[in-house]
Amino acid sequence: MSDTEALSELSRLLDIMARLRAPDGCPWDQVQDFTSIAPYTIEEGYEVAEAIGRRDRPALKDELGDLLLQVVYHARMAEEAGDFAFGDVAKSVNDKMIRRHPHVFGEDAARDAAAQTEAWETQKAAERAARAETGTLSGVAVNLPALTRAAKLTRRAGRVGFDWPDAGSVLEKLDEETAELRAELPGGDPARLADELGDMLFVLANLARKLDLDPEACLRGANSKFERRFGAVEDALAAQGRGPSDASLEEMEALWQAVKRTERP
Repeated sequence: MSDTEALSELSRLLDIMARLRAPDGCPWDQVQDFTSIAPYTIEEGYEVAEAIGRRDRPALKDELGDLLLQVVYHARMAEEAGDFAFGDVAKSVNDKMIRRHPHVFGEDAARDAAAQTEAWETQKAAERAARAETGTLSGVAVNLPALTRAAKLTRRAGRVGFDWPDAGSVLEKLDEETAELRAELPGGDPARLADELGDMLFVLANLARKLDLDPEACLRGANSKFERRFGAVEDALAAQGRGPSDASLEEMEALWQAVKRTERP
């Protein structure tokens, strides 16, 4: 598809959204607002990530379209309120990209990826300062997934020197937090247990950061692995005419270990 055709399709999408929100449009679309649409926006972002994880390009094309619709939806509601329109959204991100890439669009010297990452963060810090967000941790979105936010918060703190020196020291901290949780088990106080478990999860998010891994992606991978292996256990039991409720924990564990062995290289 040419650039001209792409712009035509984008214009068509904007027109479709305006029609849906019109007084004689879709009753469901007419009554939506930013708050009611926000969960769909988040959901579509995850569905894009899922399609990428499956390496399903046709699905990715479809999911990216759904995500684009969310941007158009929010922009249309803002335009109706007299705040801004889709063009303002595009201009804002265009200006931001040019501002954050002076080595491409300006006269700064060329950079490698590491230098660009550092310059990007410096520019973002300047932008936060211009918005009077002066704290080191200012601007880290509250609604991010908790593991992602934990990694981002400590990455920010690490830039000013408040960080563990290496992954090994994070593992030592994890041992400490594990011992503290273990000490709370006999008391069974839900608040204390939640506090200590939260500390453990926070440290694990930082361990992922130190290993240059995405903690959310790691957990998604573990979830998928668990689903796959437990499904195989159920299949093995079904072949015997049974289900999980008919088997002992020892039997299911033996089947689980058998599945693991088949997955090893």
